[in-house]
Amino acid sequence: MKQRMLTFSRVALCACVFLVSNMLQAQTPEEKLQSLSQILGLNEQQKSQLLPILKAEAPKLQALKSDPSKRDKRKEMKAIHDQADPQIKAILSPAQYQQWKALRKQEIDKAKSGG
Repeated sequence: MKQRMLTFSRVALCACVFLVSNMLQAQTPEEKLQSLSQILGLNEQQKSQLLPILKAEAPKLQALKSDPSKRDKRKEMKAIHDQADPQIKAILSPAQYQQWKALRKQEIDKAKSGG
């Protein structure tokens, strides 16, 4: 029983890492929403509310990521994320919001490392 649980935990962890890494890649807002839906367990109403927010952020984030002159992308990315944060917090459950914040932090950390 313990071995099965350990195996299940490892598989679940690998799946989560895979989904998070997919989400952090350059994606369309629709693809990002699909990844988020799988990670956060979004319902249809949440998906329909989040998509316009992701669409509004996408060009700003893409411009930031593609601008080689920007030295501190992390700070600017956080500012972009902070603009949408109140809307997102109102859409997600408290548990989903905590996961969302962790995902955003990973995205910012990835920008910091130049990825």
